[in-house]
Amino acid sequence: MTTDTTERGLEELIVRTMTGRTDVLVPAHVATETSVPVAGGTGWLLGDRAHYDREYCVDLVQLRGFILATQEHLVEALQLEIDGPTRQKFLARLQGEMAKRGTIDVLRHGLRHGPHQIDLFYGTPSVGNEKAAERYACNRFSVTR
Repeated sequence: MTTDTTERGLEELIVRTMTGRTDVLVPAHVATETSVPVAGGTGWLLGDRAHYDREYCVDLVQLRGFILATQEHLVEALQLEIDGPTRQKFLARLQGEMAKRGTIDVLRHGLRHGPHQIDLFYGTPSVGNEKAAERYACNRFSVTR
């Protein structure tokens, strides 16, 4: 067996390690905001390029799914399912905060958007903290080819 030393080969190796696969599941797993993400490898989700917004560098289905699972009261306010000015303002705010503060800081501390505090990640829970463990389990990290 020959080793693929091309850039594509390296990309496939990285994606397989992170997600446990390199292509969408057969039969296809239809990712929705309410579906349980299919994770493998080291726990990362294999993103669908149709769900990825290249302008803002975000998987909209996974973002909306996280918000729906953890902060349901924000779903209507952010209107992530509709490509309109409300969603674009939020995504621009998110992108601006990441550029200014850095991705890690935005993940750790979330961001304010209008009257809303939006959490984007939950840290490792302490032992015995069930609520924190539930929130931590809702985190979604995806890689999209």
